[in-house]
Amino acid sequence: MKAIRFFLLAGTSIALAAPVFAAEAAADGADAASAEGEIIVTAQRRAESINDVGMAIQAVDGDTLEALRVTDVRDLTAVAPSFTVSQSYQGVPTYTLRGIGFNTINLSSTSTVGTYVDEVAYAYPIMNTGPVMDLERVEVLKGPQGTLYGRNTTAGLINFITGKPTDSFEGSIKADLGNYQTWNIGGHISGPLGEGIAARIAFRSENSDKGWQVSNSRGERQGKIDKLGIRGSLAIDPAPGTHFDLSVTWWRNKSDTVVGQGIGFTPATNPATGTSNSRFFNAPGLADYLANNFPTKATQADWAPYAQRSADIGTGLGLDGPLAEDNRFWGLKLRWDQDLGDTMKLVSLTSYNDFKRNALSDWSGAPFEILLQNTVGRIKSFAQDVHIEGESGPATWLVGAYYANDRIIDSNRTMLGQNANVGLIRAAGAPLLASPIFNSGGYTLAELSQAFRTYEDFGRIRTKTWSIFANADWELSDQFKLTAGVRYTEDKQHYNGCSRDFNGNMLPNVNVVNRALYLQTYGVLAPQITEGQCNTFDPVTGTFGEVRSVLDENNVAWRGALNWSPNSDTLVYASVSRGYKSGTTPINAANLARQNAPVTQEKLTAYEIGLKATLADRAVQANLSAFYYDYADKQISTYFADPIYTALSRLDNVPKSKAYGVEGELTVRPATGLTLSANALWLKTRIDDYNGTNAAGQPENFDGAEFIYSPEFQGSLTLAYDTPVSDTLNLTGAVSARYQSKSNTIFEDLDLYKVKAYGTVNASLGVKSESGWSVSLWAKNLFNSYYWSAVASNANVVVRFPNPPRTYGLTLGFDF
Repeated sequence: MKAIRFFLLAGTSIALAAPVFAAEAAADGADAASAEGEIIVTAQRRAESINDVGMAIQAVDGDTLEALRVTDVRDLTAVAPSFTVSQSYQGVPTYTLRGIGFNTINLSSTSTVGTYVDEVAYAYPIMNTGPVMDLERVEVLKGPQGTLYGRNTTAGLINFITGKPTDSFEGSIKADLGNYQTWNIGGHISGPLGEGIAARIAFRSENSDKGWQVSNSRGERQGKIDKLGIRGSLAIDPAPGTHFDLSVTWWRNKSDTVVGQGIGFTPATNPATGTSNSRFFNAPGLADYLANNFPTKATQADWAPYAQRSADIGTGLGLDGPLAEDNRFWGLKLRWDQDLGDTMKLVSLTSYNDFKRNALSDWSGAPFEILLQNTVGRIKSFAQDVHIEGESGPATWLVGAYYANDRIIDSNRTMLGQNANVGLIRAAGAPLLASPIFNSGGYTLAELSQAFRTYEDFGRIRTKTWSIFANADWELSDQFKLTAGVRYTEDKQHYNGCSRDFNGNMLPNVNVVNRALYLQTYGVLAPQITEGQCNTFDPVTGTFGEVRSVLDENNVAWRGALNWSPNSDTLVYASVSRGYKSGTTPINAANLARQNAPVTQEKLTAYEIGLKATLADRAVQANLSAFYYDYADKQISTYFADPIYTALSRLDNVPKSKAYGVEGELTVRPATGLTLSANALWLKTRIDDYNGTNAAGQPENFDGAEFIYSPEFQGSLTLAYDTPVSDTLNLTGAVSARYQSKSNTIFEDLDLYKVKAYGTVNASLGVKSESGWSVSLWAKNLFNSYYWSAVASNANVVVRFPNPPRTYGLTLGFDF
């Protein structure tokens, strides 16, 4: 009923916000509207009508993206409701599509949802955190992808198609002014440089000088935005049948990092019901703060005061500087198309992406030093894709090969001087200082009381992947088409990493307390560590040291689909496909070596049937699909039963699970320039007989649990309009309403860890002149809904990550 009431409210707001059934529009009638609506996509790496592809695809054009202010990947959820974006506590986006996602915190982990820019893989979601600019359209492909695109994915992929150089001179510029002292500017210029060569330059600068998060205890603000992106492209035609497409993309992001909202204690540290002795060592005043500051709106938050977290305490050096990102990315793409006769073409796609991060974040959720991190990382990714495509009688085919080589450093320096686990270790160590066995280093009580404030997690990952693939469409008859594709892939990943001492601050607690507890638990007295050495313990060898692993995997992904077109306006398809996501290794705060063990590749076999029908002389498009996913070895980030800290992070594979659902899309174009779209997904997910570890560090069987970040219902309504109101002016804009039901963030059914059901509305309304100028008003989260997309814990406090409150502004533009 909540969903129904929300959509009724959204429908009312749409009617009030957009007088789209103006006399001018109505006079044109459905005949004019019927000429619109055909969408050309490149889902199968060639241009074809979306209604001719037997696959669940959602495509959104550039005008709609602009009208709905899609300037970030997260904004796509407004128009593609089966796609969700959540934030891990290290700020890495978590993508989920039709319930299939991977809740990792590491920038070094690939996603179940592949992201591509002009068919170039941006394999790591952190690469998508710059400004989104100059898009021609976005295509969302649902279900396993592996037979055509560079990297295997189990959930699907999103392909961002950017604007290309034009044969005639054109350009645009737009400037925004909004609340939170927002001022943005962006645009492009494109045109020929000479015979057979054209260029395009696009840019976008985003700035918000007043943060939207406000400290409960001090009134300070957090949430400023500072992004800048530039893309330059060249299109070169040196000879008939030869085409080169070269582009360079650069962006930097110096925006504030999002801070959390503390909402309670973890099961281990709860003062009343905690399962660990650490519950007696919560920071003084923390329980009162959480009890008196439970969040009721997006702006409420808190974090450690600057003076506290920047100060050095003995060997425990502080973390100075603003709570902000300092990231940069640049990417190079070269595509070469070469005709090989009348029916064949060679395509070579070479790319290099380089991402660098240096971010300071506070995940405490309270004005205490519970968890802060300086996250430093680097990704260097080279890829080469080459294929030959052609036509042979009734068949259209493609064969090719792919190679990628990634070099990754993923690290962070963590500070947690007032975390309950730190207090426990310091207290437990005091009696041991008198023991010559455990305190052979002669540490003092003062040194121990300052220890365990800060340490480093570090990981180095080297990945190579190569594959060969083939795909073909056969026209069996006028009504039937068969699609078949296969890809063989080999992935090899080398990893070395650990948690390690920083500036000698971990030496008292590791050499005294941890060694004593390991002797008690494992019967081994480990050698002491020295400054800068790994403090991750391996019970098998009885020593502290670096964890090393090699993942060497291969797989065969495939897809088969049968299309039936009983007439030119109807497509019925049935498909079976199998996709994989390669294994990965975490960079955790690893007390024991097991926490940094890799997970193996996951496998998803998808069964799907669908219908695409064009009705009412192209004025109506109806798409419906039903799917069943058989999931093996699903990768998850979960808990580890630690003998000292009760529950810490690790990765694991869930042997068996499944998901199934029904998805529908209805698009109506009642008049020229007017489009109304409705999208909905009903989804059921289930874990089958998985024995894991709960948030209290206890073993639990999670049979029947729902997938993480996988609500049962997701839906959206979108109205886009560009209709004449006079001979020289058009009314433009869009309204989008999105709703999703509640979802879990862990397998346990705990209210504290849930994402509540919520709905949001985005809208814009403006006018555009034939002479090129335009003006519009816009709002995101129009009704100022308080909602959050993620919940996490810092081994002491459970925190929410809220989405921004209502933002609004005015945009002035000029096209030339």
